[in-house]
Amino acid sequence: MVDQFRSSVRVKEQPCVEPGEVPCDVCTGTKLKAVKSCLVCLISYCQTHLEPHQRVPRLKTHQLVEPLDSLEDRMCKKHHRLLELFCQTDQVCVCVLCTMTDHKSHPVVPLKEEYEVKTAQLGKIETELQQMIKGRQQKIKDIIDRVDHSKADADREIADGVQVLTALRRSVEKCLDDHNKTVQEKLKSTEKEAEGLIKELEQEIKDLTNRSSEVKQFTQTEDHLHLLQTFRSLKDPPPTRDWTTVEVRPPSYVGTLRRALDQLEETLNMEVKKVPDLRSALHKYACDLTLDPNTAYRLLSLSEDNRKVTLVGEDHLCPDHPDRFDSWLQVLGREALTGRCYWEVEWGGWVYIGVTYRGITRRGRGGDIRLGGNNKSWVLYCSDDRYSAGYNGTETALPLRPAGSTRVGVYLDRPAGSLSFYRVSPGGGGSSDTLTHLHTFWSSFTQEDLL
Repeated sequence: MVDQFRSSVRVKEQPCVEPGEVPCDVCTGTKLKAVKSCLVCLISYCQTHLEPHQRVPRLKTHQLVEPLDSLEDRMCKKHHRLLELFCQTDQVCVCVLCTMTDHKSHPVVPLKEEYEVKTAQLGKIETELQQMIKGRQQKIKDIIDRVDHSKADADREIADGVQVLTALRRSVEKCLDDHNKTVQEKLKSTEKEAEGLIKELEQEIKDLTNRSSEVKQFTQTEDHLHLLQTFRSLKDPPPTRDWTTVEVRPPSYVGTLRRALDQLEETLNMEVKKVPDLRSALHKYACDLTLDPNTAYRLLSLSEDNRKVTLVGEDHLCPDHPDRFDSWLQVLGREALTGRCYWEVEWGGWVYIGVTYRGITRRGRGGDIRLGGNNKSWVLYCSDDRYSAGYNGTETALPLRPAGSTRVGVYLDRPAGSLSFYRVSPGGGGSSDTLTHLHTFWSSFTQEDLL
């Protein structure tokens, strides 16, 4: 009587099953919450009915796991035997009799063994998902930074316009309004594009985070069958966009103000001349660069001041150096490029002019070592009859031709992520040289040393 009372007390102290919880299969009447499921008996037990499995030696060998629903799904529907093996050929869980019939001669392993394999794979998937999330978070940061720089450029351009055009009072009020409207529309277009990309990235992060949570959940489960049956739907990340080539390209405001003033040239010629031209504007970023003789290929000869390089017909026996290109006619600058930089290059024959990360490979004849033949360098190819832009092994012909010009202007704006090339043409009638835009590369320029 006392034992029955104690048992009754223990039963009453146990919680009844709530919606979504696994009930005890042994309880009659009020179902109590199961605390364990037996994979041998295929029954879920409350604390009271679990007691024999903790006491009887034969039952103590049974495999107990956290409460599981639908234990009948662990039985082979064809042979009514426990699913305890995994067919590696068909990637399905099977019973012992399946290995003698439909899966005969197929390699099979215990569920636990395949569970460990799939768990390891899920761990790799989780790592990849986290990397994808971090990559997209960084992409959002890059987009926001790019838009911020675009805003700063727009603000500077508008301020310059106000300073010049307000001095013309009524005669240029319409010109001022049109100028500001153009700049604002370009900025608005950039912001709208950025907002769309950020929204898409945030949605992908949300999808990847949800998948990551699902993967984490299954990496911690002890339910071999459920994990293996669900693995196929989890192993591939949700559909995402390839963001490696997606960039927000801030609009160029260069020349906007000048075009506005050109409309007033006949009546306001003196005021127009007060506006600095593009070359003068860029010259405030002029930098003094020299070539690094330790990087020059042995058939290239540098001047004494290291400002001129010439292709010579014979090897001039330069000393070996780890920084020297051993197979390509190339030489790098000595000074690292930071912030905003402008310089001009006088050229003849044919040349590649551009910038590269310091870490570019120097040894070997592979095309990826050539400037413009990899994702570490950006170049403009110049010859007597054409220009072309090169990056990552792709060369794009440009519509403009040298037209007698033998000078190229290069403007690097690292904060804005742009590298622009200009044809420098001599001015006529005593006027200053003029710049004509040839091409602009857009990149984050993530590495520190750019030469």
